[in-house]
Amino acid sequence: MSDAAARLPIVVLISGTGSNLQAIAERVADGTLPVEIRAVVSDKPDAKGLAWAAAQGIATVALPPRDYADRPAFDRALADTVAGFAPGLVVLAGFMRI
Repeated sequence: MSDAAARLPIVVLISGTGSNLQAIAERVADGTLPVEIRAVVSDKPDAKGLAWAAAQGIATVALPPRDYADRPAFDRALADTVAGFAPGLVVLAGFMRI
């Protein structure tokens, strides 16, 4: 089994600077955390963590709640977006949307 095949695919949800995301990425880079960050998703298009992730070559998606008619529509869009990256785990790393 290759190293890449042994890593758990994750999607990370953020709302701000991405400090938790960066800590995760550092552990991935030093080999202590066997995950593959497939995407970073935020409810805030101006979240600094999105820019950081994009600069690292990680896929990013912004889903502003105001773009959806109501909470159920936003929740569906979020679930569909996350599912599109086929994660084995979703990590809430400072995602502040209740």
